[in-house]
Amino acid sequence: MSDRLLAFVASAVPVTPGADEARSWLEDELLDPVYHRSRSLLQRFLDWLQQQFEGAPRFGAPSLVVAAVVVGVLLVVAVLAFWVAGPVRRSRRVRAAGALRAGDDRRTAAELRAAADEAANQGRWGLAVAERFRAIVRDLEQRTVLDDRPGRTADEAVDAAAARLPELDADLRRAARRFDDVVYGDGPADATDDTWLRGLDDSVARARVSAGISTPSEAGTHGGGPT
Repeated sequence: MSDRLLAFVASAVPVTPGADEARSWLEDELLDPVYHRSRSLLQRFLDWLQQQFEGAPRFGAPSLVVAAVVVGVLLVVAVLAFWVAGPVRRSRRVRAAGALRAGDDRRTAAELRAAADEAANQGRWGLAVAERFRAIVRDLEQRTVLDDRPGRTADEAVDAAAARLPELDADLRRAARRFDDVVYGDGPADATDDTWLRGLDDSVARARVSAGISTPSEAGTHGGGPT
């Protein structure tokens, strides 16, 4: 939204532009690129509003009425823009908050642990938490406790792992929540998180793995099923 129109709406001092000036303000507002990315319902509505101003007489309209119309139009535009843009931002964030690691990330568990150690030594606790959790999941994949699926989410990895490591179910789910909070929620992390995840990594490495199959897809992979 243009600075001049924002200043007009936010001003506590009453302003009463003339018809020509009000029309000019609306035309300037409609030049904002955000309204021209697609011929949406919002765009058609704005075009209709502009046509109403173009058809209005240039002289004789009471200034207060013109000002009220401009303010009303701006409020409607602001509400519609928020309504349209909000779901778009949320859907983009949901799409981004997906994979535990990228499909082309083929690092081993040892390499991921080394990356976590390096990040911790630099005080980059968020990265240390992320890499440590990835190392835990990658280690389970290398041990064939989990199938190798780089595109899985943290929750999917934990759901599968918990079936094979039931005694660590609660800790694994807590670790997945911390991973999501740090990586996708921009949550803070500190040395305590890193220390706790190191301990969980050790516990996972020592844990006795159940013979049960963790997911239906893995049943086909490992040959499990009713006998």
